[in-house]
Amino acid sequence: MKKLFDYAAKYLERSDWKDLAMIKLCLFSIGILAGMRIPQKNRKQAGYAAAAVFAVTYIPLMAKFVAVVMDKEE
Repeated sequence: MKKLFDYAAKYLERSDWKDLAMIKLCLFSIGILAGMRIPQKNRKQAGYAAAAVFAVTYIPLMAKFVAVVMDKEE
């Protein structure tokens, strides 16, 4: 667990405001997907929009995180 926190700290050191904004959008969209309290007639469109935002933000965030984890530089 300590290694995971070390990776997270290293990731944050290399992140700028755009990365943190993407994290917030990613978490917001997954929250929408998890708590679909939207009327049935609009639920499908909201789900698609949230899934798209999640995918667009999650993939680059995880790519950067994997690069940090794989980096052997101390």
